[in-house]
Amino acid sequence: MAQKQENAKPWGGRFSRSTDDFVETFTQSVSFDQRLYPYDIMGSIAHVRMLARVGVLTEAEAGEIRQGLVAIESDIEAGRFTWEPALEDVHMNIETALVERIGEVGKKLHTGRSRNDQVATDLRLYLRDEIRTVLDISTGLMDALLDLAEREADTIMPGFTHLQTAQPVTFGHHLMAWYTMLSRDAARLIDCHSRTNVMPLGAAALAGTSYPIDRAYTAELLGFAGVTQNSLDAVSDRDFAIEFCATAAILMMHLSRFSEELVLWMSQQFGFIDLDDAWCTGSSIMPQKKNPDIPELCRGKTARVYGDLQALLVLMKSQPLAYNRDNQEDKETLFDAVDTVKACLLAYCGLVPGIQVNRHAMLEAARTGYSTATDLADYLVTKGIPFRDAHAVVGQAVQFAIQQDLDLSELKLSDLKGFSDVIEDDVFAVLTPEGSVAARDHTGGTAPARVLQAIHAARQDCQQLKQWLEEKA
Repeated sequence: MAQKQENAKPWGGRFSRSTDDFVETFTQSVSFDQRLYPYDIMGSIAHVRMLARVGVLTEAEAGEIRQGLVAIESDIEAGRFTWEPALEDVHMNIETALVERIGEVGKKLHTGRSRNDQVATDLRLYLRDEIRTVLDISTGLMDALLDLAEREADTIMPGFTHLQTAQPVTFGHHLMAWYTMLSRDAARLIDCHSRTNVMPLGAAALAGTSYPIDRAYTAELLGFAGVTQNSLDAVSDRDFAIEFCATAAILMMHLSRFSEELVLWMSQQFGFIDLDDAWCTGSSIMPQKKNPDIPELCRGKTARVYGDLQALLVLMKSQPLAYNRDNQEDKETLFDAVDTVKACLLAYCGLVPGIQVNRHAMLEAARTGYSTATDLADYLVTKGIPFRDAHAVVGQAVQFAIQQDLDLSELKLSDLKGFSDVIEDDVFAVLTPEGSVAARDHTGGTAPARVLQAIHAARQDCQQLKQWLEEKA
């Protein structure tokens, strides 16, 4: 006679003893994977509809199971559902509740599938939605950057290399560099979405199933673009999660770079910008302080997402085919990466519209550091002097200006002609930041007209991204 187990598991038929209490706690994942419940229920409903279509279940059985699952989802959303760690995960909690609710027919839900392909499907459904959410928030930040760039299209500031004054640019042009980074992130997310949007359900434990399933029909019900082509890979693949974390890490790197510049620009030493009081905090001891904590935290949270990516890579690096319990550890890192990226993007959506620009400080900074030296060299080239020779001439002029504690534009014409007799009165037009910026009138250049042109093109690209999101909704 079979021995009844205490806290019997759905898989417990082969076991003669109940699970140790420590093992119950150590192996449970429902404390964190319960967030997958809508996708688990969605996948189960599609699965039973397919089983009825191919004749494995009757329409009445499938209908009863669907109604039970919908009722369970309502209970979860209303906070009436009790998650049991002894049932290990989100899948067994829902299935057990289904059997308790509708009886023996509920046990037929798991026909032709395994938790291995079930969790792989749930994760893909979850991440597919989250990618769209990240993209949607990203478009909000991209719009905010475009609005600010348009407003500051002709605001002159110093451009830097090595954090040293290099050449004048416009603040609008600088902001468009930020936008361009985010546009690449969006393209990577769309690519990741395409590889995530493939259905593993039907791979079962690892070898497929002997039931006459119709995977294409299930995929159609769930909105997948196709089905996986190898059952072993289908249940053990987490490339899509790794790819998302890699994309998220790059996106966070971009936000971290934005953050670094905002922190610098807001300092008294730069004084280029101020942030809205609502997006800053103060000091517990220094009453004068206004701290850019949001950019600093985004810069710091970048480390979390880098860690999430590294954790997934290390998790997968030594796993043999096919599924291993190691993969229970994929969820918390993926969830953390998703949550962190969304939070930081939302923070920037609120932060960017409140950036207040100190145009005078930016312009004065652009006038220092001999930022128009290259313009003087280019001027000499237009007079027939080879660039390398012009470079040497300007270097001598800069050295002289440093000794005189003057900017190049403040030197007398006679002083400049001492370095090259081809220099005439028209040289002063190119020695101002305004003249320098206006001269870079080409695609990708910092001339205000070109910045506005880039903004117009970017708005069209952003609109296409929004249309993509609408189509995938």
